[in-house]
Amino acid sequence: MDISTLPQAADADADGFRKENNRLLGIPVDGSVMIRAGSMVSYTGELTFTGKSSAEGGLTGFVKEAVTSEGTPVMVAEGTGYLYVADRSKKVQILDLDDGESVSVNGNDVLAFDAGVDYEISTIGSLSGAAAGGLTNVYLTGPGEVAITTHGDPLVLEPPVKTDPDATVAWSDALSPSFSVNKAFEIGQTSGESVQMEFTGNEGFVVIQPHEEGGQMQ
Repeated sequence: MDISTLPQAADADADGFRKENNRLLGIPVDGSVMIRAGSMVSYTGELTFTGKSSAEGGLTGFVKEAVTSEGTPVMVAEGTGYLYVADRSKKVQILDLDDGESVSVNGNDVLAFDAGVDYEISTIGSLSGAAAGGLTNVYLTGPGEVAITTHGDPLVLEPPVKTDPDATVAWSDALSPSFSVNKAFEIGQTSGESVQMEFTGNEGFVVIQPHEEGGQMQ
């Protein structure tokens, strides 16, 4: 059987996060790395996983979890080897944070980050309970690499802008979004689009995806 036409794995000795393809992230591990619980696809070498019980099986405890009922469980991969992670065939995007540089990411869209990246998980917005069942936000501060996922190709917007919470992936630390209700969407509609995130100011960026997390499209 000729498999030469199939995509081949990247060099396991390479440094840093790398996209094996648009939907699969490769991580060389020599120490530890934080990944989304349930995202492990395969690995080589000697790695152990500690975090919330997930599809990998046999995992116990929590590393850190959001205060919402849904939460954003993450787990630690430790040891030496090469790790492959993915999340529901979503496309992978890699961000490189400088020392002290921060970004906020929707909890649904965090895939992995360096162990040296500081993180805090919380909920935002007084109306967040009406959006996406409660919007979980992960605040990540460098230095280090961060991998996020998007349904389809992302688009970067500049504020001021309003977005659907379910389609909002990430935003720069210069922005502090608020939630607003657009009365025009309330009449005869139950889609949840009446609740919007509002980013004000003239600096920073907002990343959106062409998909609402509550939908069915992958």
